[in-house]
Parts: sequence; structure tokens; C-alpha cells
Amino acid sequence: MPQETDDRQLIARIADHDQAALRLLVGRHQLRVYRFLLRIVRNEAVAEELTNEVFMEVWRNARRFEGNSTPQTWVLSIAHNRAVSTLRKRREESWDDERAQAIADEGDSPEVTAQKHDKSAIMRRCMDGLSAEHREIIDLVYYHELSIAEVAAAVGIPENTVKTRMFYARKRLSEILKTAGVDRGWP
Repeated sequence: MPQETDDRQLIARIADHDQAALRLLVGRHQLRVYRFLLRIVRNEAVAEELTNEVFMEVWRNARRFEGNSTPQTWVLSIAHNRAVSTLRKRREESWDDERAQAIADEGDSPEVTAQKHDKSAIMRRCMDGLSAEHREIIDLVYYHELSIAEVAAAVGIPENTVKTRMFYARKRLSEILKTAGVDRGWP
């Protein structure tokens, strides 16, 4: 795992306030962190803001990286904690019915309609039918290719809980895909 070793070296350099090392780490992981956050918070602007906050936290806390997990897992763990914190704050905000009703309903454009026929678009749409916990586990395992142990470390739950959530998430996703007309359950 040369990139993991290299990322560990970058974090050590970041701990010594090496801005070039931070730029390299951001360049490698920014898109992955952004996509991970976007799947959790479901808002592009919030995901962008949180991505910046994650790397600021990496900058401030690089000395605290103990190396018990991979650098990628550590960064995604920071992202997970930021996202959860943001979602908690959102729940505390009151819902404005008038403002919600004023939001225009934008119908599907021909391009969007064509995309809906694409299996990957259907998969993403079907993933939205999963609970936040299940969607997060599926995202980390299949899109970020983390192991069960790494997911457990990133999310802060036991490995057996990750396995249980994976089982039920895959089962539910298979049902949703079948309802959506995808003849093959799990790819």
C-alpha cells in the first residue's frame, strides 16, 4: 500500500505545518470526501463547506493521528463526525411550511429522463430509499472500498454492527431495485 504509506508521511508533514503536504492530501482525497459527505447531507453546498472543514480539521489535528487506522479511514471518520453534527443541527431548525411550498417543482428534463434509464442512475436513486445508516455503510464499502474494520473505525461502531447493517442494507436495496424494475438484485 504505497499510497497509504505516502499519506501517512503527508500527515506527519502536515503535523509540522507543511502546507504543500496538505495540498497533496486534499488533492488526493477531496473528491472522495465530498462525495461521501454529499451522500450523507444531500446538499451540495453543505457538502462543499463540510469538505473544507474536514481538511481544516486535518490541518489542526494532524499531530493527533495515531496511525491505528489508514489515513483515508481517519479522514472519512472526521467527515462522518462533521456530517452527523451538521444533521443534528439541521433537525433543531424549525420547518417553514410556507417556504417549503414556495419551492418550485422542476419536472424531469429529457436529459434527466434518459439518465433514469441508466442502471447507475437507478442504483443511486434506489440507494436514496435506504435509511441514512444503511446508505452510509453501502457507500463506504462499495464506493470507497473500505473493509468492515475500516468502516467500523470511520463510523465509530462495532464491526458486527457494520456486518448487520450491510446484510439488511443489501437486502433492502435488492427489494428496492426489484421494485424499480431492475431484474438483477445486487450487482
